[in-house]
Amino acid sequence: MQSVLDVRIEQAIRDLIKEGGPLPLNDFTLPGGVVVPMIATAPPTLNAYFAHYCAEHGDADFIVDGSERISFTQGYAAAVEVANALVGGFGIKPGDRVGIAMRNAPSWIILYMGTLMAGGVATLLNGWWQGSELFSGIENVEAKLVFADPPRVKRIGQCGRDPKCEIVSIDVALPMAEALKPVTSRAVRGAGDDAVLPEIGPDDLATILFTSGSTGQSKGAYSTHRAVVQATYSYLATALVILKLGTEDGLIKEDRPQHAQLMTVPLFHVTGEVPMMLMSFAIGRKMVLMPKWDALEAMKLIEKEQVTNFTGVPLMSWEILNHPDRSQYDLSTVQSFFAGGAPRAPEHVRRLNDEMSAPPALGYGLTETNAVGCGNFMSNYIDKPNSTGKATKPIVEVAILDDAGAAVPQGERGEICIRSVANFSGYWNLPEATEASITKDGYFRSGDIGYLDPEGYLFIVDRKKDIIIRGGENISCQEVEAAIYTNPAVAEACVFGLPDERLGEIVGAVVYFHPGDHLSEDALRVFVGEQLAAFKVPAQVWISEAPLPKLGTEKIDKVSIRRAYREIYSPSPVHA
Repeated sequence: MQSVLDVRIEQAIRDLIKEGGPLPLNDFTLPGGVVVPMIATAPPTLNAYFAHYCAEHGDADFIVDGSERISFTQGYAAAVEVANALVGGFGIKPGDRVGIAMRNAPSWIILYMGTLMAGGVATLLNGWWQGSELFSGIENVEAKLVFADPPRVKRIGQCGRDPKCEIVSIDVALPMAEALKPVTSRAVRGAGDDAVLPEIGPDDLATILFTSGSTGQSKGAYSTHRAVVQATYSYLATALVILKLGTEDGLIKEDRPQHAQLMTVPLFHVTGEVPMMLMSFAIGRKMVLMPKWDALEAMKLIEKEQVTNFTGVPLMSWEILNHPDRSQYDLSTVQSFFAGGAPRAPEHVRRLNDEMSAPPALGYGLTETNAVGCGNFMSNYIDKPNSTGKATKPIVEVAILDDAGAAVPQGERGEICIRSVANFSGYWNLPEATEASITKDGYFRSGDIGYLDPEGYLFIVDRKKDIIIRGGENISCQEVEAAIYTNPAVAEACVFGLPDERLGEIVGAVVYFHPGDHLSEDALRVFVGEQLAAFKVPAQVWISEAPLPKLGTEKIDKVSIRRAYREIYSPSPVHA
């Protein structure tokens, strides 16, 4: 039976998409011929999207970074200058891949905008990667140009491999205009000599984001301008529904401060890119940057900047909830504590609802869906805290399919699959992986196992892919195993996820050494950390005195090993 809130949400969606409403629909035909809904009033490209909303919001705060405040007008002007430099000074042409490997900073956002305005494909490199991982991402997409902050420049330089493209160092510690001088100094100078920016259409490529799969290879998921804009407008539709319902219920005041988003998530994540950064343009929301996550600093910024929107992995709201100094800060401007990347424990959901001034919410989306999928919020989340919610209307469809691509009976488990105009186009230079990930009727296969209850709520119960999701970061077990095997002392290794209250999962490993060889657990972790990003390094290592159990095929029996070691694992308690 539908909840009262579900009925209200459906009516609010109907009001949005009806003829004469703010978000009417039209049709879009996917490559396989399936027709899906599309929001008709959305701009055709991100370039048009930037121009429209930056003009609309003008002098309002756009980016806040410490003492630096940048308006929408200033941000757009800086992006145009970057775009002119990319075309006139760097020779960027439509479709050229331009990498960004930096921590969150105003210059990151402006370089993203400028790259798209210049016709380039914004290639978002994982800032936590080590040098060899960064090199592989750059090489994979054949980037023509890469912008990197000094730590990332150093890592790339130390990996001992030549990326064969220009790498421009951007000092993000400087104010935006100074940080961008290595780019803007290359702009064409002289009256009337601005570069001619190319015409870009909705079918042109906009972005490449990287995601780890079960094979261990980080795959570059590429998307068109249309897909990214439609994903952003999907979030806008949800925001308008929440605004309507929250205002009706007195939860959102008409005299509220300017919308403000605390940027707790890296911009190279699809969550940081789409629902946090790109959505901010449409609703005139200022982005308050944090160099790195710290719960105390987050509370200070929420109070100082009157933050209205908090989004992060569950551990972030958990740390705020349990911080001993929470009562000293005014967090009342926050309208919702939104999370994604991992589930919250029911107790976490209940306490957020009871103890904070804003209700919790949860979303489910993937890099390949440009972050759209399902959402669970307000009283629905309290009633069903283990669910990630319903498919996000009006453009998203969720189906539970078997291996052949057929729908399973309602309530039965199968692979969670998502279809919408916002889905990615494919994996860069990996046509077989692309084909395997998309059904003939246009659904993306998530690799997650779940079921839908009679009301259409999605419950995720398992994972089909051999990956670990640690604090929202996908980690390939095979990639970590491959790094462990490069140590000559290792004979056998098995990597799997272990439950963790803060991060959702952490990396666990069982290792068997060749007879006569040995390494300590700490030495093995250091060895892996020299090859892979820190978040991929096993947090828990067991040394086996005997060869690991095998299946009849002589493959290591990962299922039984994972089950056995999860039973004996005793995680450190979360400090209240």
